Amino acid sequence: MAPVGNNPLGTFLPLILLVVVFYFLLIRPQRKRQQEQVQMQNSLTPGVRVMTTTGLFATVVALEDDDVVLELAPGVETRWVKAAIGRVLTPVDDVTDVETEETVTGGPETGNGDDTSTKQS
Repeated sequence: MAPVGNNPLGTFLPLILLVVVFYFLLIRPQRKRQQEQVQMQNSLTPGVRVMTTTGLFATVVALEDDDVVLELAPGVETRWVKAAIGRVLTPVDDVTDVETEETVTGGPETGNGDDTSTKQS
């Protein structure tokens, strides 16, 4: 009868499980993020607001092969590699219709023009 501790599958099973866990927790999500990043960089069009990986905000002016021409300020254009584009910024509505309809009113108006808080005795 063979001893129980000499099973080769039993000695390599923890190592195999460790590799599988690393694949599903680290490698697979990283590949997915990389594919999404490349897809975003390839879908750039002129006029889109972007943020570079260094935190610089700009507007895409032109695309040339692997390069992107960004406008930082009116008349200031720089050339960047597509890989330097960190994310595309989506426009946000500054003021909604509900906010413009709401008004803030002060306390009741006395009508006599006296301001009791500034009067001295």
